[in-house]
Amino acid sequence: MPVPIIRSRNELRAIVAGWKAAGETVGVVPTMGALHAGHLSLVRAAKAGSDRVVVTLFVNPRQFNNPADLAAYPRTEASDAEKLGPLAVDVLYVPDGDQIYPEGFSTTVSVAGVSEGLCGTHRPGHFDGVATVVTKLLLQTGADRAYFGEKDWQQLQVVRRLVTDLDIPCEIVGCPTVRESDALALSSRNLRLSEAERAAAPALPQALDVAARAIVAGTPVAVALDDARAAIVAAGFRSVEYLELRRDADMAPTESAEAPARLLVAAWLGDIRLIDNLPLPAVERARQAG
Repeated sequence: MPVPIIRSRNELRAIVAGWKAAGETVGVVPTMGALHAGHLSLVRAAKAGSDRVVVTLFVNPRQFNNPADLAAYPRTEASDAEKLGPLAVDVLYVPDGDQIYPEGFSTTVSVAGVSEGLCGTHRPGHFDGVATVVTKLLLQTGADRAYFGEKDWQQLQVVRRLVTDLDIPCEIVGCPTVRESDALALSSRNLRLSEAERAAAPALPQALDVAARAIVAGTPVAVALDDARAAIVAAGFRSVEYLELRRDADMAPTESAEAPARLLVAAWLGDIRLIDNLPLPAVERARQAG
């Protein structure tokens, strides 16, 4: 059954008001389209945790600091809607630009602390764009729960912080990263990799795994990270933008292998920027079990 597509915030709000009047809960999965299995796993989680599910599709220009990256981002509304049909999504909200940023729009939501460093340093303004559009989408959808993937860990912490600070009555649910059989994290950007680049890409999660295991085994963090950077470049990556160990909750840098902490990486494979992360607690449990 085709998923209903709504483009007006007022129409969406009227539908949601009807659901709420009936005592139903609303889950939202914010996306920029080009849906893959990772997105669909978020939708399934939303279906399991909410009475009604809204998927949003909006390519947000304010979170792109590179105009060429914005222009290259795939627009696949028809195929996205087709993928959502079997999941019985209640509404696909595809707002026109003026529904998000009307004429005269002059407000920016900026989250300090967790947005600093990592992608916050290398993509100036990115998290301001994310925080602003997510705030708008949560308010427009009236969602009780919103579902985000853990692959974008820093983004997830930014969203959690803004919801807490702005008293938005929405639970933020983080969902596990979905990976290919060779451990590469699913991403819309993977579609832009050449055949040779795609073959090299699994070196990124492999390097994280090796570094994480080394750290929990007692290797100094700096040594493990240096080794991982060298392995990533040796596999064919052009450069490693960042590779750091950070505490989960506040994103502060740490030299401690004690949980909860995770490795976060961004690296360039040709002209494609890939990100990933790996929590140390999962590696520690696996090491003890194995």
